[in-house]
Amino acid sequence: MKQKEAGIQGTFGRTSGAVLLGALLMTWPALYNGYPLLFPDSMTYVQDGPTIARALFLHNFAGYFGMRSFIYSLGILPFHWGITPWPIVALHALLTAYILWLVVRSIVPRQTATRYFVLLVPLTLLTGLGWVVSLIMPDIMGPVLYLSIYLLVFARETLSRAERLIVVSIAFWAAASHISHLMLAAGICVLLALLLVVRGRSTRLRWSAVGEVAMIVLMAISIQVALHAYLYGKPSLNGERPAYLTARIIADGPGRWYLERHCTNMKLAICDYVHDLPENPDGFLWDANGIWQKASPGARELILQQETRFVLATLRTYPREQLSISFRNFWQQLTTSDLSNGPNAWVLKTFDGVLPGTRPAYLQSRQARQTLPDEFFTAVQDWTVITSLVAIGVLTPFVWRHLSPRVVGLAAVIFFTVIANAFVAGVFSEVDGRYQSRVIWLLPLLAGVFVLEWVDHRTAGPGSRRRVR
Repeated sequence: MKQKEAGIQGTFGRTSGAVLLGALLMTWPALYNGYPLLFPDSMTYVQDGPTIARALFLHNFAGYFGMRSFIYSLGILPFHWGITPWPIVALHALLTAYILWLVVRSIVPRQTATRYFVLLVPLTLLTGLGWVVSLIMPDIMGPVLYLSIYLLVFARETLSRAERLIVVSIAFWAAASHISHLMLAAGICVLLALLLVVRGRSTRLRWSAVGEVAMIVLMAISIQVALHAYLYGKPSLNGERPAYLTARIIADGPGRWYLERHCTNMKLAICDYVHDLPENPDGFLWDANGIWQKASPGARELILQQETRFVLATLRTYPREQLSISFRNFWQQLTTSDLSNGPNAWVLKTFDGVLPGTRPAYLQSRQARQTLPDEFFTAVQDWTVITSLVAIGVLTPFVWRHLSPRVVGLAAVIFFTVIANAFVAGVFSEVDGRYQSRVIWLLPLLAGVFVLEWVDHRTAGPGSRRRVR
C-alpha cells in the first residue's frame, strides 16, 4: 500500500513539475516583453469583470455590462482584481500546459515527460503558442477547448475520473469564453457525429463522449443566455453586440451595392448613412467617425433589428458575388497569420481606470516601445507551419498504415479547427492575422505527434506489434 501511494505521489510530482515548467516556458514572450501582451479588447475584458460581479453578487446593476464574453471576464477576475494582469498569463499557461500534457500522454504514454518537452520547446519557440498564451484575451482558450474535445472523445480511457472532471470544467469555461469557440465546438460535434455514422462500428462509448461534448456546448450556451437575461432583462447569446454582419457585407461590396440601389424606395435605418459607408468592417464599427460610433442608441437598435432582413435581401440579390467574395476572404484568412500587436492609444487612455498604477510598467514594455521582434517571429511561424505541412504529408501514409485512432482523431479535430476558424473569422468578421495565429500552431503540434509516432514505431523494432489504442 505504501509503495502504491509512493508511486502515485511520484507520478503526481512528475506531472506537476512537467506542467509547471512547460507553463513557464510558454510565458517567455510576456517575460521578454516585460509585461503581458495587450490588445484593445484586453482592457474591456479586465474592466467588465467587476461590473458583472457587482450585479451578480451585490445586485448593483449598471446600465451597460460590455459586449465581450461575460464568462471569460468573470473567470479572470480573481486573477487580477484590477491590480495586475500577470496572474492571467499564468492561468493561460497552466491550463494550456496541462491539456498539452494529457494530449501527449494519450499518444505516447512511455517517456511522456521527455517527449512532452521535445514537442513543447519547438512549439513555444517557433510558433505563436507563447504569444497567444501571453496575450490578455480568450484566444488561447479556443485551442484548449478543441484539444479537450479530442481528449474527451478519442482518449477518454487515458483519463482518470478526476482528470476527466478537470478537462470537462476547462472545456466548459473555454467554450463560454468566446462566441467563435462555441461555433467551432458545435461544428466539431457535428463532424464527429458524422464520422461515427460513416464508420458504422462505433461503440456506445464514443457516442456517449460526443454527447458529453455536445452537453458542454449546450451548457455554455445556456449560461451565456441566462446571464444576459439576468443582466439585461432579455435572453441573448451575444448581448449588446455591434452589427458585425452588416459591417461585413457592406465592406465586402454587395451590401453597399444593395443599399445604393434600394435605399430610395425602402426604409432601413442603415440608409441614413448610405453616402458615408466605409470600405472595411473596422471603419464601420470602431472608427471614431464611423457609422456605429456616431449612431444614437436608437439607431443602433434599429440597425440590429433590421440586420437579418438586410443581409438576406443582399444575399438574394447578389448570391454569386457574395459567395465569391466570402471564399476569397476565407482563403485569405486561412493563409494569413500575424503575431504583430503594437501599442494602442485607447489602451493607454483606459489604463488608469482599468489597472490603476500599472501604466508606467506597461510603458516600459517592448510592446509599448514598439521593439518586439513580432515580424521576425511571424516569419518563423510561417516557415514552421510550411515545414509541418510537408512533414504531415510525408508521414500521413505511415500513420494510415499503422492506424492509430487517437492520432487520426487528433488530426481530424486539428484540421477541422484550422479550416473552420478561417471560415468563421474571414467570412463573418474580418481577415485578421491574429485570428489564425491563435490556432495555426496546432499544425506543428500535429506534425510533432506524427514524428513521435514514426520514431516510436522505428524504435519498437521490426517484429514488434504496436500497442492497441
